[in-house]
Amino acid sequence: MSNPRKSFLATLGTFVEVFGSAAAVSNAVEGGRAPKAKHLKALGIDPGAFRSIGKL
Repeated sequence: MSNPRKSFLATLGTFVEVFGSAAAVSNAVEGGRAPKAKHLKALGIDPGAFRSIGKL
């Protein structure tokens, strides 16, 4: 049987990681910088596709 406490802590850790990545990407974009690839990947965003936004 799985331990409910471990499951909760794993879920909480994932939430903290995603929230932190969202904040990091937001701050980078607002500051006119490219966000780090690891933060984009944590949010499910392809870094190459993100960098090509606005380039036609």
